[in-house]
Amino acid sequence: MAVSCLTRALRSLTVSQHPLLSSQVLAQTKLGRGTATSVPVPPVSVSSTAIACRGFLTTACLEQNKTFWKKREKYTVRPIGMKKTGGRDHTGMIRLQGIGGGHKQRYRWIDFQRLRYEPEREGKPFEEKVVKVRYDPCRSADIALLAGGNRKRWIIATEKMKEGDIIKTSGAIGRMAVAANEGDSYPLGALPVGTLVNNLEIQPGKGAEYIRAAGTSGVLLRKTNGTAIVQLPSKQQVQVLETCMVTVGRVSNIYHNKRIIGKAGRNRWLGIRPSSGLWKKKGGWAGRKIKPLPPMKIYVNLPSIAAL
Repeated sequence: MAVSCLTRALRSLTVSQHPLLSSQVLAQTKLGRGTATSVPVPPVSVSSTAIACRGFLTTACLEQNKTFWKKREKYTVRPIGMKKTGGRDHTGMIRLQGIGGGHKQRYRWIDFQRLRYEPEREGKPFEEKVVKVRYDPCRSADIALLAGGNRKRWIIATEKMKEGDIIKTSGAIGRMAVAANEGDSYPLGALPVGTLVNNLEIQPGKGAEYIRAAGTSGVLLRKTNGTAIVQLPSKQQVQVLETCMVTVGRVSNIYHNKRIIGKAGRNRWLGIRPSSGLWKKKGGWAGRKIKPLPPMKIYVNLPSIAAL
């Protein structure tokens, strides 16, 4: 079948028109429309195959897969238009299977760095008001629009966050642990042991990288020698500096894993293509396995953000 498809593609190829021949035909047409005193030009014989030639595009334009919307520098809360890639990279080759189609989506720029001071207010705790909580098509969790000072920004919403709430962000670590409310953001060193946290930084000032999916939360296990140990939803333990910021509480949309798709068409709406229906041999991955917990990941002796 592949050979027949290639044969049909080669048959559709035609000899392209020679550039000199094209210029002669164009000159003859222009001179023919001129005055009677024009110098006669002998007619040029043009084959029917050269006139009826058409372009043959073998691959898609590489410019259409470039993600310019990811290269914005100025922050905005307005939805940003996205171009679907269909699982393909900049060369047009498929890198991720099962992606394609789906409803149009627009991206809301999430500010994962909660401790972002406004000009002339560095080092001071600040409060922000939740303007609205809404669904985001680009992630499993809900998002919240915050307003405070002279700015607005999107963040990942927590489980009980609602419109009108006032949430606090502080980078100070005191001698006593703070009694934080859900949605507040503090360094790990300022929270009591056993606190449920989400949106965990692994380097101070880099932004949240762990515990961002819907309904997930981590646990602050212990604090030792300027570091803190957090248990992730996968039971993996990570050790980070106590100055890393976290958000108190659990990520919103806790029933995301309980949703019922209902029909195959809904997956196509979501941009998920069906896999092959061929029977595949199970290679041992389907059985129950009891594995020891992985060793703790340590993110302490890393270069600072300023040095990168």
